[in-house]
Amino acid sequence: MVKIGLERLDMQKGVTVEALLDSRTTGLVMSSEFAKKQGFKLKKLERPMNVRNMDRSLKKEGLIEYTVEVNIYYQGHRERTEIDVIGGQKWTVILGMPWLACHNPEIDWKTGEVKMMRYLEECGKQWRPVQGKSGWEKQKEEEAREEAGKKREEKEKKKQKKGKTVEVKKVVE
Repeated sequence: MVKIGLERLDMQKGVTVEALLDSRTTGLVMSSEFAKKQGFKLKKLERPMNVRNMDRSLKKEGLIEYTVEVNIYYQGHRERTEIDVIGGQKWTVILGMPWLACHNPEIDWKTGEVKMMRYLEECGKQWRPVQGKSGWEKQKEEEAREEAGKKREEKEKKKQKKGKTVEVKKVVE
């Protein structure tokens, strides 16, 4: 557990919470009870998503239908992101594998100290599971597609540079 600050964007009002770091969770999630109690503005998803338990069974509380947009503060770091809202939970916030993979914090398992050593540009990207893939898997695929697109563009530019021919006309007087 780490203490983080969560800021409501609509009112720039914040609250400090104990967030669970969980490498088995495939997203960033918040308890619906906590979200409502704190007055976070719920944003309805276009397509609700199923939630599965660790044993792959469907969660009895139902679908993920809402997210909240927040600023997360931790050790002087701030990022703006969306967190999925899930009902029937005892915890307030879970920062799952996508967040952990992005930030790659140093964790001292003896003392429980968590240090943020890296702050990357991709902080705050969307980590929502889509069509059976976790958000971080989808994000990696999108990044690979973007990288492939950039490489194609570079090849095209090189071809254009190489393929440029200058037509020289001989002028006879």
